[in-house]
Amino acid sequence: MSHYDNGTTGRPRNFPENFNMERQNMQESARIEEVLSTLDRGLPEALDRLVEFLRIPSISTDPAHKGDVRRAAEWLCAELAGLGFEASIRDTPGHPMVVAHSPKGERRALLFYGHYDVQPVDPLNLWDRPPFEPAIEDTPAGKVIRGRGAADDKGQLMTFVEAFRAWKAVHGNLPTDLILLFEGEEESGSPSLRPFLHENAEELRAGIAMICDTGMYSDGRPAITTQLRGLCGEEIIVHAADRDLHSGSFGGLAANPIQLLVNALATIKDETGSVTLPGFYDGVEDLSNELRADWEDLGFDAGDFLSRVGLKHPVGEQGRTGLEMVWNRPTFEINGISGGYTGEGFKTVLPAEARAKVSFRLTGTQDPEKIRAAFRAHIRAALPEDCSVEFHEHGGSPASRMDISDPAFAAAKEALSEEWGREAAYIGAGGSIPIAGDFKEILGMDSMLIGFGRDDDRIHSPNEKYDLASFAQGARSWARILAALS
Repeated sequence: MSHYDNGTTGRPRNFPENFNMERQNMQESARIEEVLSTLDRGLPEALDRLVEFLRIPSISTDPAHKGDVRRAAEWLCAELAGLGFEASIRDTPGHPMVVAHSPKGERRALLFYGHYDVQPVDPLNLWDRPPFEPAIEDTPAGKVIRGRGAADDKGQLMTFVEAFRAWKAVHGNLPTDLILLFEGEEESGSPSLRPFLHENAEELRAGIAMICDTGMYSDGRPAITTQLRGLCGEEIIVHAADRDLHSGSFGGLAANPIQLLVNALATIKDETGSVTLPGFYDGVEDLSNELRADWEDLGFDAGDFLSRVGLKHPVGEQGRTGLEMVWNRPTFEINGISGGYTGEGFKTVLPAEARAKVSFRLTGTQDPEKIRAAFRAHIRAALPEDCSVEFHEHGGSPASRMDISDPAFAAAKEALSEEWGREAAYIGAGGSIPIAGDFKEILGMDSMLIGFGRDDDRIHSPNEKYDLASFAQGARSWARILAALS
């Protein structure tokens, strides 16, 4: 009997229908291993490039460094052009954007976002080495690269670039449909970003965005941040008498603006830790079962977490877990308060004014402007008629929540797990990264926030560092994710 069927297919009997697919998968697996090996061999040169990039003092908040910020943009643009990207520097009213495209194809486009500007270095005397003279150091936890911008965000951004470099070295070309957007104003509030997104929406719109300005879970587990809290910030100044008053002559009779202010602020939370403003919880959503299970598997211990900062006992909204409170529940916090005499010695006055700065962290679809209006109404209602109040807005952005039912999330999670040898997790973040919300609102797309920063990287502080393992495996991770999504 012939080993072949009736001759119409030319295939052996029992030839598996999925043979071609299996062979293709094996070939692709071999090629991604080749990309990873290329990254490993090229690590010394990649570190040299990162050191060169870190030497540029691209401090966006300091006008004296305007030329340095542009120099960093030019350095980055040249690197991308050398890899075959169509790269350009786009001027804005502030610092420039770097935009790059790979050859267009028919696949789902991926937008990669990072920022090349860095924080100021003050206080300089607390640095162990000059902040813009980066170097590799040995530490008890392993090798690190030390310097301003190492983790936030030049080191993270370059994990993208090195993954693209290795991909091209192996495949001969770049993955199709990549869009890169690297910003030069993130550390100064991104004033040009939203207008730039509106003006260039058609060019920048993609299937999904990749944001590298985040970190791993605290135990070193790779993670995809899938939700971020929003923010509403306010400054309040309560005015009473037209001058500071002697507390012996006026105490008990005249209004004390500090007392009025603290009374008003104290009643914004009740004894259960819940916020009392009318309509505050409109739009707040509970966790999905999938995320709840993922978060429970993280084994977060609120007491242990607090012990790292000298505390023991969790406070906050009753009936919620620790991770829920910092990732998935809104809150109100008093960030600063001042008034009266606070100098040396003692002075018995009723102050003429009192000040406070407060913030709300928002979740779900809470509207920061509705929260702001409710807060202002609450403060006004607490004041006597002959006292007045000023309000100064300090930003507002809604929360962001990503649709993890998109298959790209599962593919990226699997790629991360393969690289790090640990099951990657979907996590939340208590802080705010407005760019994720901007991509959703303006470009209509979700973001995957995947970074390899560590809790001890000292971003925004002296002696910032980035683990060499984070840099090396970060680039390998992006190579795997590229393979998984393309």
